[in-house]
Amino acid sequence: MQLALFGGTALQDGKQEMKMIGRLNHVAIAVPDLQAAAAQYESTLGAKVGPPQDEPDHGVTVVFIELPNTKIELLFPLGEGSPIQNFLDKNPSGGIHHICYEVDDILEARAQLQSQGARVLGSGEPKIGAHGKPVLFLHPKDFTGCLIELEQV
Repeated sequence: MQLALFGGTALQDGKQEMKMIGRLNHVAIAVPDLQAAAAQYESTLGAKVGPPQDEPDHGVTVVFIELPNTKIELLFPLGEGSPIQNFLDKNPSGGIHHICYEVDDILEARAQLQSQGARVLGSGEPKIGAHGKPVLFLHPKDFTGCLIELEQV
């Protein structure tokens, strides 16, 4: 089953059509050593590196790397039962964890995607993410093996 991601609906010639997702917000990378990874992006690649942010509701500490056209989000486990620790247990060197796309209306996006058979992880209700905006995660099995985060803008 192929599912479409979108950021709202639009009317064209009196017909309602799906509007695709907005811009790529960030690519998230799980890392076994947050300080070393942040230092590598800053010193080796010359990127602008933000401060660590604890996100206890998500079981993660994040560092955002600012790029001209998007962001990289470095993820490190925080607390017991962190999903990032589970990821690192399977991938000790770290790796890409998820991709985040922007949507105009997260509840509308959720309803449309669920109507197409997509599975929303967790309770299915949006949580507040690291940018202070509502987010949802979509099951990777529904999107060619990639964990998708949607963030309302």
